[in-house]
Amino acid sequence: MSGTNQPIIEIKDVYYEYPGGGRPVLNGANLTIHQGDFLAIIGGNGSGKSTICKTINGLIPHYFSGDYKGEVVVSGKPVSEQSVATLSHFIGYVYQDFQNQLMKLTVLEDVSFAPLNFGYTNHQERAIEALELLGIRHLQDKTIWELSGGEKHLVALAGVLALDPDVIIVDEPVAQLDPQHATEIYDKLKYLNEHVGKTIITIEHHTEFIANYCKQVALIDNGQVVWHEDVRTGLLNITREEDSEIYPPQVTQAALQVASYHKIDELPITVEEAKSYFKSYNFYPNQNQQKTNLRPTSAEVLSINHIQHDVKMLNKERKTVLDIDELVFYEGDRVAIVGNNGAGKTTLMKSLAGIIKPRKGSITIEGINVLKTSVEKLSSHISYIYQNPEEMFIQDTIENDMRYYGNVRNIKQEELYQQITDALNMERLLPLDGRLLSGGQQRRSSVAIGLAMLPTVMMLDEPTASLDIGNRKQLIQILHKIREKVKTVLIATHDMQLVAEWATRVIVMEHGKVIFDGTPQRLFDDSSIWKPAGLKLPQIAELSLALNIPAALSVDDFVHRIGEVRVDGSYG
Repeated sequence: MSGTNQPIIEIKDVYYEYPGGGRPVLNGANLTIHQGDFLAIIGGNGSGKSTICKTINGLIPHYFSGDYKGEVVVSGKPVSEQSVATLSHFIGYVYQDFQNQLMKLTVLEDVSFAPLNFGYTNHQERAIEALELLGIRHLQDKTIWELSGGEKHLVALAGVLALDPDVIIVDEPVAQLDPQHATEIYDKLKYLNEHVGKTIITIEHHTEFIANYCKQVALIDNGQVVWHEDVRTGLLNITREEDSEIYPPQVTQAALQVASYHKIDELPITVEEAKSYFKSYNFYPNQNQQKTNLRPTSAEVLSINHIQHDVKMLNKERKTVLDIDELVFYEGDRVAIVGNNGAGKTTLMKSLAGIIKPRKGSITIEGINVLKTSVEKLSSHISYIYQNPEEMFIQDTIENDMRYYGNVRNIKQEELYQQITDALNMERLLPLDGRLLSGGQQRRSSVAIGLAMLPTVMMLDEPTASLDIGNRKQLIQILHKIREKVKTVLIATHDMQLVAEWATRVIVMEHGKVIFDGTPQRLFDDSSIWKPAGLKLPQIAELSLALNIPAALSVDDFVHRIGEVRVDGSYG
């Protein structure tokens, strides 16, 4: 794709293979980026997205060993001739695990860290300017651990801005954030691109964010840049891709299904475009709408009574982070726990698993007192899959990690291991060390390890973070498949598409309390609940409400409500 400005980044025939990787991750990649671009890099897990970005800031080849060929040119100079320190003044990088970039006690100290260490006498002024640019000056005296996930992400971005780079790379800005904070991050990136003149590169799986914010999109597959186009052309190109792990926005998928004839170039990619596209359509009533919060008749599995948990603050005061009177989970429940970063989702799940012991209240699983039982004994009843997938890897290969629980207890379940391997497309990952995998591959592997434990209750903390849509769909399928073996499944998530397509029940948390407990349909239809909680609906549900019909929970749900085509071209 050509640009009017001179190229500032040129990637030319780059090949790269990690040590012991067995095959190149980049396999002749070519990509040209111009000043002022807002580029989204898309592709399946393991396609080479993060790797290609690490060639831009010099981590490859300067810090990562391996087989490297080709050339990357930044601002007219080969990366091979510039140190990572030198490049950091021109290329800012906010990593997928952005919390590891935060190293100092307070926000101002952290944002000042890079300019201070490069010897800038005005390091504090640079930090304050970066904080003001992102609208978070009010956080400057807060300690890092007091911040929410979204605030930490903005602080990591401010630390990059303090060096005033021309190019900013953000690796999966949506992966670890709730929808409200993810939108805030993209709003800031858009401002930096349009008003400050920064060139922005994001690695992204969510095509809805790409449609709303980016100017260009490049697809990477098998280590090569397949195409590099403007956003509309690129997202509509995805509709032509067969067996792709990337899907176009939900409104585009809906338009593809309902039109008896169409020009691909006229398909909508945003909700605003879709409102106009579907405004003349008539819709049948939602026959499956669940307005009531029906309690199941199945057996009670897990219950909570009057639990409270607090943490000690730096000023020695105690802050309540969990305060729940009563919650009961039943056999067959598929529960999504949602809420903004810091709402208490992970604290609740760790309490249920016995990892955290609340100071007050009781938790019972099938008659067992969770708070008085060791984590080791509870692991036969409750499987908890951590938000950070690398915490699940204790063996030298993924296969050994998957088999560890069964081997320790002398349980033979070869058929289960094969089912999990097939369902999550993991055959190639089994002989590899989990700590050396990409973020998406680690996520997939951690889910496989938890599934292999086959507990009574299975809990997953952000299982779809960093997964491409193809693997997210596979995960939903396997979660449906395990219903006969796992009685109850709880997922803490920001992924509202997962909520819509999988959950039978949604719990909304805010400041450690439960503010809603009901069906996805009831939640999505009631903006007085989800809007104040900072939630953002899936694109197809958002479109439904914009068309004044009940929220559709999936593209198929939306399409099935549309009336038949009449000969005159109208719908009824």
